[in-house]
Amino acid sequence: MSKGSYAAPGARGNRTTRIRASEVMQSWFAKVTFDREDIGRAEGEEVIILKDDKNKQIEYEDTPETNQMREELLAYNELIASSFIDIPSLANPTIQPEEELDTYVVRVDGGPPRTRRIFSRSDWQMNGRFYGGWWQRINSDWRSQIFINDEPTVEVDFQGLHINLLYAELGEEIEGDAHDLSPIKFPAFPDALVRKIVKRLALTSLNAKDKSSAYKAFRNGFSSTHWAKQASDIEIDKFLDAFKARNPKISNSLFRDKGIQLMRIDSDITAYIHRHFTEQGIPVLSVHDSYIVDYRLVKELREAMAKASEAVVGRALPTSIKLRDLPENSKITDGMLAAHIRNREVVRCQRYVNILDKHRARYVDE
Repeated sequence: MSKGSYAAPGARGNRTTRIRASEVMQSWFAKVTFDREDIGRAEGEEVIILKDDKNKQIEYEDTPETNQMREELLAYNELIASSFIDIPSLANPTIQPEEELDTYVVRVDGGPPRTRRIFSRSDWQMNGRFYGGWWQRINSDWRSQIFINDEPTVEVDFQGLHINLLYAELGEEIEGDAHDLSPIKFPAFPDALVRKIVKRLALTSLNAKDKSSAYKAFRNGFSSTHWAKQASDIEIDKFLDAFKARNPKISNSLFRDKGIQLMRIDSDITAYIHRHFTEQGIPVLSVHDSYIVDYRLVKELREAMAKASEAVVGRALPTSIKLRDLPENSKITDGMLAAHIRNREVVRCQRYVNILDKHRARYVDE
């Protein structure tokens, strides 16, 4: 252990302590024969988390509801841990998100993932989303290459979930795509880019308490070379005003910190979907408002999503299949999906094959 570390001139003090394994412990590790897969989570580790306003985990008294949530999530985690989830072409099992080069690297072979359900602000009605899988921290292009138990997968999402939840809350119907502003033309902006900008802007505005923080979060969501990174408030206002004109019935929900309440609702929808597939022993990977499943089960997934949203909010919310190289919200037919799977070029690298063999020896051949 080394107390403190070097700090630049003028710093108040050295506050970072460095700790590393002793030479004795390093010698022990040099002799072991276990693999990464042999290392699991601590038994009894809590998976239902309640945090306070400062994002610190706090204690709570269990209720029948928290006990049920824990029981269901432990079953889900057990199923995911026994499933083989990987990307066949990834020789180096790390992914570096393009827009976050200096921030973090995602490992896809970090041992059995553990999903937790996290509630916020000391309130069981805030947040409640599921966090933990490495697939939540990579982009849609990489997610489209995930295999589950050595089978191709497809991702299905709810279209404009939080916008649709707001309409459902008001008992109103939305016509078409809430983010589609194609009738309104923005010079030098293709319709697809306008939709991307408006979708992100609407989401940050729902999550924020005021316009200033919403616009800051909006800009931070883009790379340094993107137009939106340097956009002025006046320029952003034009897009938001167009969105409000397209969706006047929900415009009063912006800048009211509604997002964290809507997360509680969408987390209940995800819990329903987890439960549906876990009871059948079928792994499904959730990414908050979208789900990744074996390509042969897309129809069942969409049916489960419809039933889940109907059970939680009283109506079946629209869903769409996400396929690589096709615009978001494209109308995907069964034939298009079958052709997409059939024409995929799949290269199974040696790392993938080795880990797959070990997985089969551990879980399949037992």
